[in-house]
Amino acid sequence: MKTFSATPADIEKKWIVIDAEGVVLGRLASIVAMRLRGKHKPSFTPHMDMGDNVIVINADKVQMTGNKRRDKKYYWHTGHPGGIKHRTAQQLLEGAYPERVVTAAVKRMLPGNRLSRQQMTNLRVYAGAAHPHEAQQPEVLDVKSMNSKNTRS
Repeated sequence: MKTFSATPADIEKKWIVIDAEGVVLGRLASIVAMRLRGKHKPSFTPHMDMGDNVIVINADKVQMTGNKRRDKKYYWHTGHPGGIKHRTAQQLLEGAYPERVVTAAVKRMLPGNRLSRQQMTNLRVYAGAAHPHEAQQPEVLDVKSMNSKNTRS
């Protein structure tokens, strides 16, 4: 028996749409990261980009458990001395770009290498329910029904 290693000709990418309304952020991000890498496929090859194209809608309605919405902070540095800044998750979700919370969570669940940066280009996150990818005929992946813990009431 030889180990199967996928080639670019073996890779088949699908389009998947996920509704994030009412779904817990970390559970959503882990499912999306798994789909982006292609670990759900039996022909998974770690060094190839064989994941699906994932569309996440309603990113502004994602849920967080505990007090994370109020206490979780996203940091960045301006590059100047003493220039560390932060915003809470609630400020980001109520701001102009609430999809950045989901994007950051997914990005941090992927390994930090060139391949994962390329796999992140297969992720599209939208704050509202509309998306411009109807022509690709994406399949709906119902994350809420996968596990009862995926939602928060």
